[in-house]
Amino acid sequence: MRQLSLISRRVAAAAVSLVVASGAAACAGPKDSDAGDGAAGGGKPQKGGTLTVLNSEAQTDFDPARLYTSGGGNVPSLVFRTLTTRNREDGPAGTKVVPDLATDTGRPNKDATEWTYTLKDGLKYEDGAPITSADIKYGIERSFAAELSGGAPYLRDWLIGGDAYQGPYKDKKGLASIVTPDARTIVFKLKKPEGEFPYVATQTQFAPVPKAKDTGTKYEEHPVSSGPYKVVKNEGDGEHLVLERNPHWSEKTDEERKAYPDTIDVKSGLDSAVINQRLSTSSGADAAAVTTDTNLGPAELAQIGSNKELAARVGTGHFGYINYLAFNPKVKPFDNPKVRQAISYAINRTSVINAAGGSALAEPATTFLPEQKAFGFTAYDHFPAGRTGDAAKARAVLKEAGLENLTVTLTHSTAQNRETSPEVATAVQEALKQAGINVKLQGLEHNAFNEKRWSAKDAPGFFLSRWGADWPSGNPFLAPIFDGRQIVQDGSNYNHAQLNDPAVNKEIDEINKLTDLDAAAKRWGALDKKIGEQALDVPLFHPVYKRLYGKNVKNIVISDWTGVLDISQVAVK
Repeated sequence: MRQLSLISRRVAAAAVSLVVASGAAACAGPKDSDAGDGAAGGGKPQKGGTLTVLNSEAQTDFDPARLYTSGGGNVPSLVFRTLTTRNREDGPAGTKVVPDLATDTGRPNKDATEWTYTLKDGLKYEDGAPITSADIKYGIERSFAAELSGGAPYLRDWLIGGDAYQGPYKDKKGLASIVTPDARTIVFKLKKPEGEFPYVATQTQFAPVPKAKDTGTKYEEHPVSSGPYKVVKNEGDGEHLVLERNPHWSEKTDEERKAYPDTIDVKSGLDSAVINQRLSTSSGADAAAVTTDTNLGPAELAQIGSNKELAARVGTGHFGYINYLAFNPKVKPFDNPKVRQAISYAINRTSVINAAGGSALAEPATTFLPEQKAFGFTAYDHFPAGRTGDAAKARAVLKEAGLENLTVTLTHSTAQNRETSPEVATAVQEALKQAGINVKLQGLEHNAFNEKRWSAKDAPGFFLSRWGADWPSGNPFLAPIFDGRQIVQDGSNYNHAQLNDPAVNKEIDEINKLTDLDAAAKRWGALDKKIGEQALDVPLFHPVYKRLYGKNVKNIVISDWTGVLDISQVAVK
């Protein structure tokens, strides 16, 4: 996974990548679903009707090669089926990877450097043509073309020859490391062991594309459907997307998608306040509407709290995501572990969470990994600060280091995102003041802030950061941040601490060999705890997603993979 620096360009905005594009990089699920009976709105879900999707961000680049999704995406997974997909169930059960086009989640060889898949019988495109393994091979190969960039680049790093391959438009021989011995079998040959290959096979790059129907950069206008719906309208590069039933899709080959509505009407470019108001009012077509990218804010939640009918229409989800304080130990005084420890002790997580929108929208964190079994969560708190910080302990640690009356600079974004924004930075500033640490705030415009924090050469010593995983595992959570071989000197670097510990690197490789994902999760948790002893970051909080849906929407499923309503499960009748 040496190219995770590229991947993370999307994942670092996981609230967008997993919430917009996949339902999107990067881009959760509830620990307690507010619609646990699975039938919000009353009555048994039935087929028929039109589901309206009200979004702020357009569903751009609607081409499986260009989409950056996890688990197959949200709206994309209605059109593009993949070798594997996420389990479409509430909560923790939804973190499992399950077969989609394939008969199983993949069969590895002894050292997990080769993965074999067999396609199900009876798979068809929207025109009735059969789906073959050659179509999946071609779909993956076209994702290597420069003109179709944007998707997750794991395979460029993982497949033998992937780093040099330029796609089928330039190299018609194709990738020799993807083999299709017959119409139903496909084999992937990897450079190194990858026990989590089944997770990567959920990405839309694994959707089949018939070579004869490939129109290059125009393919997004009418991609050939392998899922329950086909594209009948795509206006404004995904700003208005209309999907109707694919008559050749069969639920006999698809256990995951319910496909209740007859039509899906996706309308984007809307203001978030307008979206929430329309969902709240639920008049006309909006009664059968949802959003896949717009959260409720503190003020809206306060209003909803006094309205039982509206409160019953709020879905709660948790996505694998962490907001944290990052240190660059190459910048003084953060090269001193005592300084990093003192700051860890001083943090007032109550004030930080209030700045992030309150306890309904954020949960305190003392571990880097999210509090979910799938990630390998292992509880630890190496520098216990309680709910409001331990200023006395922080002062004592600084005194030991001979660094009393310390002044530092905290860099943050000026974007009002309640994650890396001025409110959170101010909460940190006030907490550290109690410990005798004077914090000067440096606010940068969003793009400038990201450029600064992603620089290995010019990163500040102390700044707010965040991270989200492409799938529910410790691998895409820990490797980009702590694997020394992923430090990027001339590009986007996400190993903020520039940690290059041979023992950590070796353990990452050893865990990646495991195909027993439960066993791997335990080792990721142990590694997280071990790295945490070095105080290379200060975990602050995990976000919580709260979203409204229309009064006639039924069968609410929110998994711990995406954290948002699964559009493939809802009904409107």
